[in-house]
Amino acid sequence: MKALGYTFRDEALLRRALTHPSMGKQDNQRLEFLGDAVLQYLMSDRLYRRHPEDREGSLTHLRALLVCEASLSQIAEKLGIGEALIMDRGEELTGGRTKPSVLCDAMEAVLAAVYLDGGMEAARGVMERCWPGEEEVVRPMQDSKGQLQEELQKNGGETPTYRITGTSGPPHAPVFEAAVYRGGQVIGTGTGKTKKQAEQAAAVRALENLKAGKN
Repeated sequence: MKALGYTFRDEALLRRALTHPSMGKQDNQRLEFLGDAVLQYLMSDRLYRRHPEDREGSLTHLRALLVCEASLSQIAEKLGIGEALIMDRGEELTGGRTKPSVLCDAMEAVLAAVYLDGGMEAARGVMERCWPGEEEVVRPMQDSKGQLQEELQKNGGETPTYRITGTSGPPHAPVFEAAVYRGGQVIGTGTGKTKKQAEQAAAVRALENLKAGKN
């Protein structure tokens, strides 16, 4: 993975990080769990140091934008992680290499692999090289759900509604899937480790779709 800017001493860690759950027990889910925590810490530390005037709510929202499924899947796509994934034929045929949730999980797993191989500073280096700067993401003062509601109601539109559409993963670490609707039509979907995170991710995706003129 030259795009990471990091050379693994233990390449087995990288292989594990790129192994999709469809391949059996030796998959990347444990690394994904660890990578989520590593990323949350590193991004929190970065934002705390860079934005001394920001309040907790603003920092929390900015972090959410930088570590949400949409952001992580885009980073993974740029790094070519989808092409490098190890998965069974069935998953590949159903578009597994381009699924945002799959790319997001793999990105977190790869960051965990860097952390285990080279330590926290190595992981920090990858984050700084690969993650966008704060100026590159939308930074509203309210949360994404609030911003979406404001956007839809500008011209008398309907209030968005949310629904948890499914869950996946093991019982001790479920991943929730959410959809946001406008007038009965799905305008965004997302996943998260809590229902609230999934709804926020769906709102972020809906805002992106609105900006791109897809809704």
